[in-house]
Amino acid sequence: MAERWEAGAFKARVDAVLGPFVAEEADRLAEIDPALAPVARELEQAVADGKRLRAAFCYWGWRAAGQPDSDALLRAAAAMELVHAAAVVHDDLVDDSALRHGRPTAHVALRSALRRRPRAVTAARSLAMLVGDLLMSLAGQLFATSGLPAAYLGRARPLWAVLARELIAGECLEILHTGADPDLATSLKVIRYKTAKYTVEHPLLIGGALAGAGPRLTEGYSGYGLPLGEAFQLRDDLLGLFGDPERTGKANLDDLRGRRPTALLAETWRIAGDGERAELGALLGRRDPGPGALEAVRALMLRLKAPDRVEDMITARVEDATRCLHDLDLPASAAAALTALARSATARQH
Repeated sequence: MAERWEAGAFKARVDAVLGPFVAEEADRLAEIDPALAPVARELEQAVADGKRLRAAFCYWGWRAAGQPDSDALLRAAAAMELVHAAAVVHDDLVDDSALRHGRPTAHVALRSALRRRPRAVTAARSLAMLVGDLLMSLAGQLFATSGLPAAYLGRARPLWAVLARELIAGECLEILHTGADPDLATSLKVIRYKTAKYTVEHPLLIGGALAGAGPRLTEGYSGYGLPLGEAFQLRDDLLGLFGDPERTGKANLDDLRGRRPTALLAETWRIAGDGERAELGALLGRRDPGPGALEAVRALMLRLKAPDRVEDMITARVEDATRCLHDLDLPASAAAALTALARSATARQH
């Protein structure tokens, strides 16, 4: 790969790994019984889209430690995208989201395979859960068969357990705090464990472990990865309510309907007066809030300048991440790529 970072070219390389790998596994699944064809299709659909940020962070965790470009490493890095695909399927299921990338989510799409069956909605949710489980299993399989030496893989293997534990912890914390009075510290903790760590920090650390990175570099990866991962999710919070659904591919009402403990909602609650809290509580308490409630919540947030405060949080975290990066004395290509990734992960519109 050229030393100059080209996100599009990297995504194409990752897609060239993921597409055939998952297609082959989907075919093997469907061969067991024709009834499994819809499940196999959702398996492939789960990896059809994405910016491949997690693979990129793993790749540059390896390169920043002084290792050269490697097709085997690319396969190992692509496994991070299967972790993400699994997390997305499970997250959409937990949140009961209907759309992702502008298409029906797995648990919605799978209803078509169960028409006129009793409890079709519940059965479709169960199928989607199993699709997510299989994707996580395939992540481990692709990583283990990447072609990297066993000693390299052994250095990174313990980090997979940490990744899984902390990802599940974040998802559980979100469920446990959904519907409770918004609290910024709680929301930031959910962000850190549910998204920040597996999006940036863990892929970097796994790439570094594969490469044999030393303690100083490993510490630097966390110093860069955690604030950047938090900034990534804070941007997602803003896009969730204020983004264009045509670009985000998701419904603006999802966070509001689910009363999810986002940092945007928590910051709004923190700075709101008693009357504004009463107004917000009434809007959130609606059984099925519609577009009118969405506009009212947006207007309240804008009046309190809560989105501006979240923008400030994003800016501060990106500055912390890039400052840490500059202190690491990385190869020029790695420093440039990780700086570019920091921008693209947090300045996006979808």
